[in-house]
This record gives sequence, structure tokens and C-alpha cells, in this order.
Amino acid sequence: MRRISVFAALSLGLSSLVSAQTPQTSPLPAPTPEARDIPYPGTLLLSVDATDLDRHIFRIHETVPVTGGVPLTLLLPKWLPGNHSPTGPIADMGGLIFTADGQRIAWTRDPVDDYAFHVTPPANARKLEVDFQYLSAVQQDEGRIAMTPEILRAQWTAMSLYPAGYYVRGIPVQAELRLPEGWGFGTALEVASQHGSLVSFKTVPYDVLIDSPVLAGRYFKRFDLDPGAAVPVMLDVAADRPELLDPTVSQLDQHKALVQQANKLYGAHHYDHYDFLLSVSDRITGIGLEHHRSSEDGVPGAYFLDWDKDAPNRDLLPHEYTHSWNGKYRRPVDLWTPDYDRPMQGSLLWVYEGQTQYWGYVLAARSGLLTKDLALDAIALTAATYDNMPGRSWKSLEDTTNDPVVSMRRPQPWRSWRRSEDYYSEGELVWLDADTLIREKTNGAKSLDDFAQAFFGVNNGAFGELTYDFDTVVATLNGIVPYDWASFLHTRLDGHGPGAPLDGIKRGGYKLVYTDSPSDYHRQVMSLRKYEDFTYSLGIMVSTKDQTLTGVLWDSPAFKAGLTIGTKLVAVNGIAYDKDRLKEVIREAKTIKQPIELLVQNGDHFRIVKLDYHDGLRYPHLVKTDDTPSLDAILTPKN
Repeated sequence: MRRISVFAALSLGLSSLVSAQTPQTSPLPAPTPEARDIPYPGTLLLSVDATDLDRHIFRIHETVPVTGGVPLTLLLPKWLPGNHSPTGPIADMGGLIFTADGQRIAWTRDPVDDYAFHVTPPANARKLEVDFQYLSAVQQDEGRIAMTPEILRAQWTAMSLYPAGYYVRGIPVQAELRLPEGWGFGTALEVASQHGSLVSFKTVPYDVLIDSPVLAGRYFKRFDLDPGAAVPVMLDVAADRPELLDPTVSQLDQHKALVQQANKLYGAHHYDHYDFLLSVSDRITGIGLEHHRSSEDGVPGAYFLDWDKDAPNRDLLPHEYTHSWNGKYRRPVDLWTPDYDRPMQGSLLWVYEGQTQYWGYVLAARSGLLTKDLALDAIALTAATYDNMPGRSWKSLEDTTNDPVVSMRRPQPWRSWRRSEDYYSEGELVWLDADTLIREKTNGAKSLDDFAQAFFGVNNGAFGELTYDFDTVVATLNGIVPYDWASFLHTRLDGHGPGAPLDGIKRGGYKLVYTDSPSDYHRQVMSLRKYEDFTYSLGIMVSTKDQTLTGVLWDSPAFKAGLTIGTKLVAVNGIAYDKDRLKEVIREAKTIKQPIELLVQNGDHFRIVKLDYHDGLRYPHLVKTDDTPSLDAILTPKN
């Protein structure tokens, strides 16, 4: 036997000790069963009690057909359509209990997929009874308010479990909903029967149920937006008070015109009926969420009463309505999934949301929901936002399609640098660019309207999903007018400026300028959102409620002086802060070359900052540059 040295022995011993103490990877549990395109054997029965208005609690009872002794995984929807991220409200579930034949059955949550619940029914069981509660928010800081004493929104995503291992389109479900006595309701679901406040709906596939929420209210009205049409479109309105329910004849006509202009734009539809589920409320949380045969729309309580002050909310219905074509029927291939557990990918959100944002404003103008001047003001505000977006220098528009998952729509500091879901509004500018380019190349004979009909207006009456990818978009654009559309899009999606893609505005006969007075639209935005906007001068937004900064533009004079969101303006040049006082000081600084002096408070600390700014007040506008009719024509109603 060969002898070894003391050093070698020590080395071997140390090596063994290190090996024994070094952590090793433990195996992951078995993954949630993959969805298969086979029918589920049986029909889920779902019953929701939505009458606990004081405590905002929805009580759920579900019956799931099972095979006794066979392990089962039930899932709460996680990746929600229209949210583009894993936002299923799993934290709001309470009191989960499984029983079979009256006997309570143990369950375990998956240690990796926390939306998955594993249970093994007894050998002789044929059905599993499931009970739990959806503990919806009671206060705004807890999340979205879904229930008040006057209004509720029932979203099945929060109030149902479904069996893993199946495409959701293959799982039939029969749902019923108990509402408070005397309440009206609207939904895309068809009613099978109603006994007092208990409403039973016809059996539908689980994906259709998830896509068909219910709006209900103590004060509720329905308006027919397309009287006499074979395919009805209804405006279902629930409000805090009865006097908030009634649009004027003119307002209702503009909503009717929206339906007509959408029909003329797309030339087809993909629903057998459609319901706008509109809450007019200052108590329930506002919302804008698309569905195939309906949309959830939430506006302030004075939507109809203060019509002339509410223009910034009037592109909401056109936007969500457009999603029936763009996003629900025509859907990006990587946003379509067979169930709600498989992750979605948002690489084409600049089409899904960006072009929808574009058509939202165009249809608002064509229907009269926005005047042409208000629509131009809205475009100016969008153009200025992205033309002054420092974050474009490092982060592309394409990369913002990851933000639904990266940032989860949480409040963020330094938004202008880190960027957010800019595929919406910067995407709108890209599609304006494409529209005016098509018009220019065809001398006005064709436009993006032709793309809309060719891309979205196919298979009239078909109900389902038709997916697309980048090459499909490019091929359809080339079918309208031959051009290097792939390079056109990549330049705008992957580029970094300088400046925003404003060629569509220039080609449309306008240019972006700044004056010392905000537009009517900009004034209404500031009023509704309760801030004063000095973004394009000092680089700040100031809350009109408490004088704190709600926005600071990266690399602006305010940023360079060390100001941040949450800082409170106490005084301007030695006099107590007042928005009009600050405006006057900014005007005077154009000729008085001393810095603007601000006394600010951040927490317990006070300090004086000096802003060396002398370019006056600056608010964005579009002004006409020539007789090019392009942008005016885009906003003109179709005959």
C-alpha cells in the first residue's frame, strides 16, 4: 500500500468535508399537468353569492365532476387575458374547503405554482364540492374596489377554480349568480333562467365564462346603441345615483355613432351581441378591460353630467370596443394560451394595444365623442410625452412590451427614465406614421383603414381566435401598399431616437409646438388627475391636493436640483406656493435671469433649491403647417 503525505491527507480530508457541507440542488416537484385539447368529462357547476355588500365578500360554491381515487389539480386563473401578466388575485382567496359525500378532504398547495391546489378524491367519489370566498378590497389602498352598496363587478377569474390538464375551451361550466334584491345587471352571458335575485346562465366553455364578467347595480339602465340590428350592441350603465344614469340625446347619439363608425372601419364583427359594461361611479374603482363580446368600462360619476369637462375619458369605450377585433379575435400568437397557467408573451403588444390606442382616438373623433380639435390636442400631448422621454435613449419601444410582467403596473419612481407600458401610446404614434405613409404613397386612395379591414375584418361572424405573428402584420401591410414594412417597424420598435416617431404628424400636415397656455384637452387632463403640469418647463407635475410632486422628468431642471416625487413645494421666491404664483415666476424668469428659488419639504427636511430655467411656460400643441389633408382626413367620419 502506497503511503501518502500528511499534506495530501489533510487535503483529502478537507475536500471531503467541503463536499459534505456544500448544498446540493433538490429536485423540483412534478409540474402542473400540461393542458391537452380534449373535453373534460362532465360540467362544472359554479354558484356565486354576491349579496354581502357591507363586507365586499363574494361567496363561491363549485361542484367538480371527478373520478374517485384519481389525484386532481385545480387552478385559480393566473395569467389573465387583457392583463398580459400573472395577476390572478390569489391573495384574495379565503376559506378554501374541499368535501366529497359530506366528508372533508385534505388539499395541498403546489410549492412552486401557488395557484395550483392538489387533492385526491375518495375512491367512491363522483364529484368534489369546493367552497371559498373572494375577499375583495374594502379600501382603495387594498386594491380594486369591486363591490359597493350600489354597484358590483363579478369577474369569474377571481371566483372559480378549473381542472388542470385541459384546454379551457374544453371545460363546460354552468354558472349562477345571486345578486342583491332588485338589482339590474349586464353581461355577455345568456340567461337560462331567473328566479328573483338568482340568475342562472346557459352552459358555456370555461374560457367564454372567464371572458364574460357581470356588471350589476342598484341603479341600472340599458341603452340600445344599434336599434333594429340583427347583432345588438347595448350600453349597460350602473351608477352611484339614479341621476347619473341618463345621457342626453346628443351623448347617446355619439355612442351610437361609435358602433356605426366601427362597423364601417372593420367591415365585419366577431360577436353575436356586444355589451359595454359601464360603471359611472366615484366609489367603485375605474376600469378598462377588453372582452370578446363585452368590455368593462369605468368612468367618474360625472361622466354624463360634466360632459364638457371629461374629454380624456371619452376614448375609453372606443379603445375597449376595438379590442373585440384587435386582441380578442385577432390575437398575437404568443398571447394566446390553452389555459390560464401557461405564461403569456407580449412581443406584439405594440399591435394589440398600440394600434388599439390609435383606433380608440380615431373612432372617438369620427363618432363625435371627441371633437377634431380635442383629438389633435390629445395627439399633441402624446407626442410631447415621448419626444421628451429620456428613457428612449436606452430602452426600446419593443422592450416595453415586457413591462406588464417586469413592473406589474406598480407606481414607480423616475418613470421617464425607466419607461413603462409605452407600447400603448408610443405605439399609437407608430401607427399614425404608418397611416399617413400609406396615404402619401397612394395619393389618399388607401390608408390604415384598408389594413383594418384586411387584418381584422375577416371571417364575418366567426367567434373564436385567429392568431398572428410579426410576418403576418408585415404581409398584410404589403398587401395594402408594397414597401419595406419590416424595416419601417423594426426602426421604430428597436430604435432610440433622438426624439419620438413624429413623422406621422409632419406627414399629416401638422407640427408639434409649445406655447405658454395648455390646450383645452390638457386642462381637462390636469383637472381630472388633480395635478398642475410643468413637465416641459421645470420638469415637474404638482398635485393640486397637497402641493407634492407627482412627477419629475429625468435630466430636467428639477431633476438636476435633486427634486423627487413626494417632495412638497412650500414657497416660490420666498412667497407661499400657489400654482398661479409659480406660473407667474416662470414667465418673469424669461427676462429676469436670476434662478427660480423653491422652498421644498421632503419628510422632516426643508431646503431651498434654485432652478436656473429661463424658457418660460411650455405646453404642447399641434399647429397646421400646410394644406396636406392627411391627419384631418383620418379624424373625419366615414360615410
